[in-house]
Amino acid sequence: MALKIGIVGLPNVGKSTLFQAITKKQVDTSNYPFATIDPNVGVVAVPDPRLQKLTELSHSKKTIPASIEFVDIAGLVAGAHEGEGLGNQFLSHIREVDAIVEVVRAFENKDIHHVSGRIDPEADASIIETELVLADLATAEKSASRAEKDAKSGSAKEKKKAVFYKIIVDTLASGKLALTIDPADEDEKIFLRDLQLLTAKPIIFLINSTEPDEATTQNLVKKFGEDHTLTLNIKLEDEIAQMGDDAGEFAAMSRIDTLITKAYETLGLITFLTTGEDETRAWPIPKNSIAPRAGRAIHSDFEEKFIRAEIVSYENLIKTGSYAKARELGLLQTKGKDYIVEDGDIIEFKI
Repeated sequence: MALKIGIVGLPNVGKSTLFQAITKKQVDTSNYPFATIDPNVGVVAVPDPRLQKLTELSHSKKTIPASIEFVDIAGLVAGAHEGEGLGNQFLSHIREVDAIVEVVRAFENKDIHHVSGRIDPEADASIIETELVLADLATAEKSASRAEKDAKSGSAKEKKKAVFYKIIVDTLASGKLALTIDPADEDEKIFLRDLQLLTAKPIIFLINSTEPDEATTQNLVKKFGEDHTLTLNIKLEDEIAQMGDDAGEFAAMSRIDTLITKAYETLGLITFLTTGEDETRAWPIPKNSIAPRAGRAIHSDFEEKFIRAEIVSYENLIKTGSYAKARELGLLQTKGKDYIVEDGDIIEFKI
């Protein structure tokens, strides 16, 4: 099942135009609030230059990149947690994604209406954050109330859950995101995950600016954090995407691949590779996966019946030019069930 990135933001900030630029799909980008009602969904290949080199090395008939889904979700407005605008739909759709690209508008254009009547990206981000926190607070309070009742006659684990849910409620009530909560152990991780909180999802802040280098934009990057922020001229990106193969030198200006790669990393994914005459393929797996878990990406049998894995790094296979040479130099190694797969490992499973 593909992991999903939800594109969220206030109306008319460039969400659907961004989705169109990423997926090359034509969608409604009309200049009015709620032009998007039902989410648009597109499957996007994750850029990986290693695939082409492996395809050439193995003379593969097919090349298959890793992929993730982007979802263009209806615009949110203040009061969404109480059903304002398309609030209920917005919240239900965002609950179904695994991470968020939050688009904030930092460009002036009198022909494109802003729902708040002014350009203030920090205020826009604050509105979205507040609505998600308030929606989560309602969810957490209900769960905390149930947990408190269960704890009175329940097990030690039920009592532990009640205490932890109280911490979650207090955190959200103070205006902080669930992302800021650090579970102490595996039980607390499960308690938090079971709540499916909106603010527990990882976030990329995407600043839609026609002047990416201006001081205001750079201040926003510092505020949101450089590791979680990207600045794009979304209109330009869409124009380049629509040129297709005719983009020429303009293609080098695009930063869409940077966004896709950042989204992939934000989902906590790395890539292992397989290569041969039939195909060269990228397989997405969670970071810190052991070898049998990586095998699951191919087929459940590869996890359940795992014996060992023969592994060579991408760099070493390209450097040596063949499996035989890599084996001769001791660079092709046999690993067992406890081996933690690294990004770029080329793996052959033995089951």
